[in-house]
Amino acid sequence: MVQRILVIEDEPSIAETTTYALNTDGFETVWASTGQHAIDILQQQSFDLAVLDVGLPDINGFEVFRQINHLLPVIFLTARSGEIDRIVGLELGADDYIAKPFSPRELCARIRTVLRRVQKQQTQAQEAVPTNHTRANHANKQNNFFIDEERKCIQYLGVMLELSRTEYRLLKVLCERPGRVFTREELMNQAWEHPDVSLERTVDAHIKLIRAKLRVVNAETDPILTHRGLGYSLKE
Repeated sequence: MVQRILVIEDEPSIAETTTYALNTDGFETVWASTGQHAIDILQQQSFDLAVLDVGLPDINGFEVFRQINHLLPVIFLTARSGEIDRIVGLELGADDYIAKPFSPRELCARIRTVLRRVQKQQTQAQEAVPTNHTRANHANKQNNFFIDEERKCIQYLGVMLELSRTEYRLLKVLCERPGRVFTREELMNQAWEHPDVSLERTVDAHIKLIRAKLRVVNAETDPILTHRGLGYSLKE
């Protein structure tokens, strides 16, 4: 089956070069010139991956990412190669990040790498469904969490949490081993797709976001424990 790529880029010359390279490499592409156009397209069609420009004319690329990254993997494109942009993109949970000007061949290679990794993760998740369902039911009974592996979502006290893909993986790790203290490095290795380029403070930032979403459901208790100098755990 031909893999479909959504290219979200406002500069026609870059979009044309990118789509041509991807089509030549065997992908099917659709081009969206604005963030809102991309969001509208994703409501009607499915894709395997999105190539997203940070500097869009209508909506900041990071905001577009927040709205679409639960649907598919995303690789950022940007004309700004500064470290701060790279860190922001990766901390949000992007699958990869490439600065302009870039080689179309390199972009194709990175897309295939991300797609292979996603396919591997999906295969592992499917093979582990019986075990994970058992763990999820245990977590639900003991800590008011329920993990739906097939839909890649988590319920807390019966309420579905609006989690990014990275937040989902991070909370899932904690839910499957309540009481177990995970170091930040362990959490990065298990929940991040690029742990080698992430920073330990990234874990703290995502835990803060998850806690905020849990407080919306129940403001009276925090099920995530901070172990200073060590890491985090979920209450038993």
